[in-house]
Amino acid sequence: MWISIIVFLLAYILMVSEKMNRTAAALLGATALLLLRAVPYEAALSHVDLDVIFLLIGMMVVVDILSRTGLFEWVAIWIAQRARGNPLIILIGLLTATAVLSAFLDNVTTVVLIAPITILIAQILELPATPFLILEALFSNIGGAATLVGDPPNILIGAKGDLSFNAFIVNLSPVVVLCTLVVFAGILFVMRHSLTTTPALQARIMKAEPARAILDPWRLKRGLAVFLFILIGFSASRALGLQPGIIALAGAFVMILVTRSNLRNAMEKVEWETILFLVGLFMLVSALEYNGLFDVIAQFLFGLTQGRLFATAMIVMWTAAVLSAFFGNIPVAIAMIPLVHTLIQSTAVEAALQHDPAMVETYVAHPLWWSLALGACLGGNGTLFGAAANIVVIQVARRNEYRISFWDFMKYGIPVTLTTLVLASIYVYLRYFAFSPI
Repeated sequence: MWISIIVFLLAYILMVSEKMNRTAAALLGATALLLLRAVPYEAALSHVDLDVIFLLIGMMVVVDILSRTGLFEWVAIWIAQRARGNPLIILIGLLTATAVLSAFLDNVTTVVLIAPITILIAQILELPATPFLILEALFSNIGGAATLVGDPPNILIGAKGDLSFNAFIVNLSPVVVLCTLVVFAGILFVMRHSLTTTPALQARIMKAEPARAILDPWRLKRGLAVFLFILIGFSASRALGLQPGIIALAGAFVMILVTRSNLRNAMEKVEWETILFLVGLFMLVSALEYNGLFDVIAQFLFGLTQGRLFATAMIVMWTAAVLSAFFGNIPVAIAMIPLVHTLIQSTAVEAALQHDPAMVETYVAHPLWWSLALGACLGGNGTLFGAAANIVVIQVARRNEYRISFWDFMKYGIPVTLTTLVLASIYVYLRYFAFSPI
């Protein structure tokens, strides 16, 4: 175990300090773990989430094809005009769109679509793009917590906990809306004087004609038609028995054919550095999970609760949040799901409810599953490496010559994470424990 911990910490320090390219540090760390036999090669590969990888590749291709038509320029001008060039209104509008889209698509897809539009608006109005991009990553994780398909941890929890799409909406959307509104209030208070532009730039954007931004109407119509089918596929993915990543990848190649795009050019636009960074990060964390680090941490913390269900739920939430911030919410969710299963069974026996499945589900299982989902999704906002959406936003920013460091991200991420987790803790207590009969 210690070898995997030391190698992970060294790689993490290199990534955070930016003394070495993040992707190189992650892949070198993964290679070192394999050479030192800290994790078998097959086990390391099995922890690479191919659904996330396929989803990223597919949506990057889709975004590239649509961007060549001038669609994003049109959307950027349209949004700026609706807000009459007011930067604060534009920010709130983009964040609202990010949160809502993340709930019904997934947060990675959402930031791939929203980030280019955001950068265009920032360039048009000569605004700093960094706060916009970081906040969009944060809101994608908050919004993604509301539904089964919004964030990869929820997909995993829904599958292992046998939780429906509607169950996620009913139980998690109220607290997600609350978190969104509270964070909005904080943004308006903190940034009300810092986001400004000139009257001349506002006047220029109002005179612009969005229709002129469309460069290829024929390709745009065909591309949007395929994109609509991709969105429908995402919504029906569970009924179809297909993962969103496969739908995105297949849809991307259909769009290449339908729009008569060049396959090689499309592949060149994929952010392969981001893809390889995620692969390296997944493999680094796989060694920690393979050697039982997460189990040791979680069992120790759960042992402190001595069977008190609310305390156990809080341990689940906050442990998932802290671990997700530093190790990524997908592997943490994978590691903690079996522990939650065990906790549900142990608590049911202790409360003599094992013969009443309905009571177990309502008063034991649901509070623990929702606590895990909230901890993993909201905790992913803690650091740059907490969620795949964060990494994607940083790489899109870098491609457009905006540098966002680990510490830049934490300045926004830590306050938002702590605020939303406190609200989530209060919500879980009031909804599931304040009037619980056990």
